[in-house]
Parts: sequence; C-alpha cells; structure tokens
Amino acid sequence: MTDLSKRSLMKLAALTAVASAVLIGCGKKEEAAPAPAPAPAAAEAPKAEPLKIAFAYVGPVGDGGWTFAHDNGRKAVEAEFGDKVVTSFVENVPESADAERVIRDLASQGNKLVFGTTFGYMEPMLKVAPDFADVKFEHATGYKTAANLRTYDSRTYEGAYMAGVIAGSMTKTNTLGVVASIPIPEVIRNINSFTLGAQSVNPKVKTKVVWVNGWFDPPKETEAATSLINGGADVLMQNTDSSAVLQTAEKLGKRAFGWDSDMTAYGPKAHLGSAVINWGPYYVKAVKDALEGTWSTGGVWWGHKEGAIDMVSIAEDVPAEAKAKIDAVKAGLKDGSFAIWKGPIVGQDGKEVLAKDVVADDKFLGGVKFYVKGVEGKLPN
Repeated sequence: MTDLSKRSLMKLAALTAVASAVLIGCGKKEEAAPAPAPAPAAAEAPKAEPLKIAFAYVGPVGDGGWTFAHDNGRKAVEAEFGDKVVTSFVENVPESADAERVIRDLASQGNKLVFGTTFGYMEPMLKVAPDFADVKFEHATGYKTAANLRTYDSRTYEGAYMAGVIAGSMTKTNTLGVVASIPIPEVIRNINSFTLGAQSVNPKVKTKVVWVNGWFDPPKETEAATSLINGGADVLMQNTDSSAVLQTAEKLGKRAFGWDSDMTAYGPKAHLGSAVINWGPYYVKAVKDALEGTWSTGGVWWGHKEGAIDMVSIAEDVPAEAKAKIDAVKAGLKDGSFAIWKGPIVGQDGKEVLAKDVVADDKFLGGVKFYVKGVEGKLPN
C-alpha cells in the first residue's frame, strides 16, 4: 500500500472517531430529578369569635348625665379592642322585675360579659347570675357579689367634695341645696362630702336637701331645685341624672353644677363646674380581664387616683384661692396624701363619727347612713 493510501485510511479513521464523538454528544441528556413539591401551607388558625358585651342602662343615653357617662365608657371599650368585641345596650331599664327579665335576656343572647349600671339591678343580677355560669356579670354601685358577679363603683364623693369647695367659696346666702335621688349610702355620702368640702372654706354654710326618690325624673328634679332656691339656697348640687337642676338654676339666676358628665352647655351662666365620671378606664380593665382569662369576682372602687373622677370646666369667676384648693385636693387624692373623710367629723346630732386624725376606711364609707353637721332636715328611712 502506498503512503498516500495509508494516510487516507488514517484520516478516514480519525474522521470516523470524531463523528462518533459528535453523535454521542448529541444523544439524549440524562433527565434531572424532579424538584421536590412545595410543602403544603400550614392551615390558618380559626379566628376567635369576638367577645359579646351588653350594658343595661337605667336611663336614656342622651347627651349628659349618668347613663351618658356609662355609654362613653362602652365606646371607649370599642375604641380599645376593635373587632375583638361586639357591644350592645338596652336603655331605660327600670329598677324592677323588668330588670331581671332584661338581664336574663342579654345573657341568653350569647353575651359573655353583662354590665348592670345602677344600684337597683343588684338583686335581679344575683338571681340571674347562677343560671349562667359561663357569663360574667358586673354590677355598678352594689355591694353583693357571686362567683360570676363582680361589683364596681366610682368614688363620686370626691367630685362632690370638690364641688363643695367651690360652692362654699361662691355662696352669698351660706345656704346650699342638693337635689337627691334615693337615700342609699352612696347618695348620703355625696351630700355629706359636698357639705364637708364647703365647710373646709366656709364654716358658716348649711345644706338643705330635697329627695325625689328616683334617678331620672326631670319634672321632679326641676320642682325640687325650685323649692331649694325658694328656700334660700343660691348654689345647687344634684345626685340625679338629668340636667334639670342646672337648667333651673340658670332660669332663676342661681349657680349649680353638672353631675356625671360636663353639663356646661345646659346652663353656661349658672355652671360652676362639673363633677364627672370617666367609666372608660374601668370598662377597659374589665374587658381585658375577660379576654385574657384573668377576670375574678370581688369589688372595685376607683376615684380620681385612677382617672375615674374629676372636676372640670370650672367657671372663670370662681376665686383663684378655690381653684388652687381644688388643684391641691386633686394632687392629694392622686398621691394618697389627702383624705376627704378624716376626723374629727361630727354627725348632725353633734356626736363624733370620726375621731381626730382617723381616716375612714371603705367599710365605713360604704355604710354611711347619717348626715354630718351642717346638713338640715331628717334623713329618710
């Protein structure tokens, strides 16, 4: 074989090897292993049902007074907890057998927290509570509890005392008047505290009282206020729920206070200040307790220290000395250095009810059933 032929064969073999390599390289590639399937998303926890909360009100919500103040507290709960709660209310629930029916109905509707906002609901709530062990009941101003019934109150006597300081500074006749609702310790304590506040700046004052035997009765409140003014009182306080007393004072040219909420607008010329209740802080606490499972029975009594009681919108013509004393009272109540019920305190009959330097405890305050010296008239049974 010639050299040319050998070279041709060698070249052919080389080309054949190259072709084989190309064919192998062009063959089917090995398939990659499939990617693992994504893990299924964790199932979302079911959203908790909102806590259903109901309020029973003794009067109309309106735009001032006791029930208005409670409803502001209900709104504070809504603002604080949003969609974690659902609130409702029934207004004008009388302190009678109807109260038991309404409260039982509220519990039957799935409400797990029920507030009864007046003293007269105490016995009806005591009857209903044992039948709904999974419902928490709260009663305002009462003193009886159960395993699922708690009481709560505001130290309204602190606002009454501050009103008295102003009244004692402003009276020209040294005669003050109180339109009172129902003769229970809460109301009697407020009358006495109002008088003690006035006496702290003006020992000459005396206080006259007219009872209307109801919490909300504008015609009777008007009649009582008129009677007090005709009897010489030139500054009035009330422990009733409407603005009738302030409006009567405005009409007759005398001075008066707002009660439970700021009532300036009802009698701007007569208005000396408003002793207000802020139920918001307590209602937020109670709902938080229920949501977090820390709710327990017992009694809660909050005042200025906890932000529940204040004197607001004091009139411009109130003397600077009285305003300064109010500021001092507020500071002392807040830090515990001042006590309204501190002896010596003498009853209407002249007998000492608190010895010198003795500070009344809550048990004493909760059982006040006497007038202090300076309050005129006989205490109803």
